Amino acid sequence: MQPRRVSFHTLGCKLNFSETSTLAREFEQGGFIRVSPSSDADICVINSCSVTEHADKKCRNLIRKLHRRNPEAIIAVTGCYAQLKPQEIAWIEGVDLVLGNNYKGDLYSRVAELAGKGHARVYSCDTDSLTRFFAAFSTGDRTRAFLKVQDGCDYCCSYCTIHYARGSSRNMPIADLQEEARKIAAKGQKEIVITGVNTGDFGRTTGEKFIDLLHALNEVEGIERYRISSIEPNLLTDQIIEFCASSPKFQHHFHIPLQSGTDKILGLMRRRYTTARFADRIASVRRLMPDAFIGIDVIVGFPGETDEDFEATYRFLEDLHPAFLHIFPFSERPGTPAVDFPGKVQDSVKTARVVRLEELCSRLHADFCRAGIGQEQEVLFESTRRAGMMFGFTGNYRRVKVPYDREKVNTICRVRLGQMDGEHDLEGEILD
Repeated sequence: MQPRRVSFHTLGCKLNFSETSTLAREFEQGGFIRVSPSSDADICVINSCSVTEHADKKCRNLIRKLHRRNPEAIIAVTGCYAQLKPQEIAWIEGVDLVLGNNYKGDLYSRVAELAGKGHARVYSCDTDSLTRFFAAFSTGDRTRAFLKVQDGCDYCCSYCTIHYARGSSRNMPIADLQEEARKIAAKGQKEIVITGVNTGDFGRTTGEKFIDLLHALNEVEGIERYRISSIEPNLLTDQIIEFCASSPKFQHHFHIPLQSGTDKILGLMRRRYTTARFADRIASVRRLMPDAFIGIDVIVGFPGETDEDFEATYRFLEDLHPAFLHIFPFSERPGTPAVDFPGKVQDSVKTARVVRLEELCSRLHADFCRAGIGQEQEVLFESTRRAGMMFGFTGNYRRVKVPYDREKVNTICRVRLGQMDGEHDLEGEILD
């Protein structure tokens, strides 16, 4: 009998990618053959996202596409959309299994129980029951792994469903996460991205502190680089900034969500900081790491955001001069307070505001990358090959390209940075 084939389809955040990778290892250990998402499979696993209505729609379209391609394939859906709207997914033709986030770790055993296609089985739960921690790290990339250190969020921002989809903030003990990092090192990966829903809130379960986790991970042999995927500005303490500045392993790379550049909108969003506090955190990073990459999340078109509010946000971002902007048009999520807020912004206005910020982002990113020309920096090269070139990233996340050399994959090289192309990639000259 031929081993069954399983494909995995991940939508959404880095956290989902780390969890999918762990699920895939369970299936492979159980004798399944993992195939690419575009290949025919006996079982299709979808790890869903629900951060926007577009994310929900993307999942529904993917289910229908997979079912059309192979009507006999078992389709299992897990993740945030499965947690929030399990019955909506169960009614889609072709779906056999729906598991909320609390049951994600049981997915392999639930699929193995299925004799074949039939009516969809649903394993979901309410928010208060989301208490389990599904340990996860990714191994698909030869160079970089994503290590999940925290799950859930207690913040309940007025526009966000993550608290309902992921539950309260929780984490594994530091000692266990240190062991997970050792497993990653044993697989030969050089870099770990520390990820979670609200990463800086680490410690709610165990009483430990995020800074203590950073110190512990710093001691793991074989891992040469760490990045913190995202951290709330109110949780980015001076202690964390000082540690990242002093540790050769922790890269000068920060992803900090802003969401709005006005205190009025931040208040409506129920964020836990002001624009002054945000600017102070950026200044604190730059005092110790003047060449740090700083990426910022921003939402446009939140209810009540006037033209004047948007212009204030634009000027605030322009003055901060970050390296990159992650821009999102506001998307109403059922069950959140923001659905009932007055001052709805037309979609056409949101689109125009997104375009303006995208233009600003392109200019800011070009400025940041251009400033690296002529410098010598350490670059970790990846396996991606395009037009005879290979690519890697400096510690502060400038992308560098050099002629492809298989021997340089997953190695850190001293590189002199040269001219910038139209995609903001820098030409590199390997010096060692």
